[in-house]
Amino acid sequence: MSTVITSIDRRSPAARAGVRAGERLISIGGHPIADVLDYRFFGYDQDPTLVLEDPAGVQRSLVVQKPAGEDLGLNFETYLMDAPRPCSNHCLFCFVDQMAPGCRDTLYFKDDDARLSFLMGNYITLTNLDPREIQRIVDLRISPINISVHATDPRLRSLLLGNKAGGTSLEAMRTFGAAGIEMNGQIVVCPGYNDGAQLQRTMEDMVAMGFHSCSVVPVGLTKFREGLPRLRPVDRETAAAIIDLVDAFGERCLSWSGSRQFFCSDELYIRAGRPLPEEAYYEEYVQMENGVGMLRSLIEEFGSGLAAEEGPVQASPYTIATGVSAQPFLQDLADQAQEALGVQGQVIAVRNDFFGPTIDVAGLLTGQDLIAQLRGRDLGERLLLPVNMLRHGGDVFLDDLRVADVEAALQVPVTLVEQDGYDLLDAILGRK
Repeated sequence: MSTVITSIDRRSPAARAGVRAGERLISIGGHPIADVLDYRFFGYDQDPTLVLEDPAGVQRSLVVQKPAGEDLGLNFETYLMDAPRPCSNHCLFCFVDQMAPGCRDTLYFKDDDARLSFLMGNYITLTNLDPREIQRIVDLRISPINISVHATDPRLRSLLLGNKAGGTSLEAMRTFGAAGIEMNGQIVVCPGYNDGAQLQRTMEDMVAMGFHSCSVVPVGLTKFREGLPRLRPVDRETAAAIIDLVDAFGERCLSWSGSRQFFCSDELYIRAGRPLPEEAYYEEYVQMENGVGMLRSLIEEFGSGLAAEEGPVQASPYTIATGVSAQPFLQDLADQAQEALGVQGQVIAVRNDFFGPTIDVAGLLTGQDLIAQLRGRDLGERLLLPVNMLRHGGDVFLDDLRVADVEAALQVPVTLVEQDGYDLLDAILGRK
């Protein structure tokens, strides 16, 4: 744990109050500060009193004048003011265990940290929370918390997570629900384990626990599973059965509570060969981050933007490279832009040779697969790539190649496109 202040934002409340870098933050408003959750929660108040300690161990107290909600402006050695809490599970389907060698170092770290759930939206299993941590979440009434549920049969959940605490940690979910903590869930379906009757039970139990929403997604299996438990992928028939079960239950929830609560990911509809639901199904895209409604949102935004354009538009020819699953949808949008505005473009599906053919989403494509499959092809004058192929906020692919490496190998400039239909249209029209 490190509550030593490394720097202070200029013109921030703490800077105006005279807080100094190198001091340790001991408490805010009389509450001891252990990590970022304490700092964010107790630092929210108006005009809080801080107790600080200098390197010699001398403490002082001062009032920081600020309105409620304004950040104090303190920075610490790490974002969490602590080390990230590692995962203690050995999940049958863990994607990190299926990573290939040679990827970014950060991709091999398994976190299961409640603080990252609250602050960054990460999904956690709760298996490493002790009673004190559970009570702190209840006392501070921190919401929402995102939970990887997978199953509510205690033995099955322990098996899936490879951790005997998988069953006992279900009680934490009940505690949070009773305390009014908003919970969002995720179920990764492993055929033969937690589909069928077990999936039905899990959804029913989650309603009783008070979950706000839940995504249902297929297990992702790479070719790097040597020594790992045998799992089978979600095929067309299984995907269809999952959709039928989840959507039927969702209709029941809709009649009870006015919300569907359980949503199948886009990937399940694609695997089942079924059309995507209409926009109303997604209820303002409450599970967007888990791949629920991403394509529908993209289609709707693109159509809205296209309707506002007047053609023809002068823009150079382009190529969009994406995963196999999204290619037909993006090709349809490219065709619409060409018909309405005269912009010439194509969409190429890139196979995932790095992780294996069962991985077909753009976010897990590597720079080397892009180069190998696009080299020598007529790409026009621009290459458009989804930004989710890259490390957040950076330009590095999963295999540590950079955007500049792809541009040099393919001799074409790269334009990065957000997961946003308006941004995609702007990129196609050469406005980025």
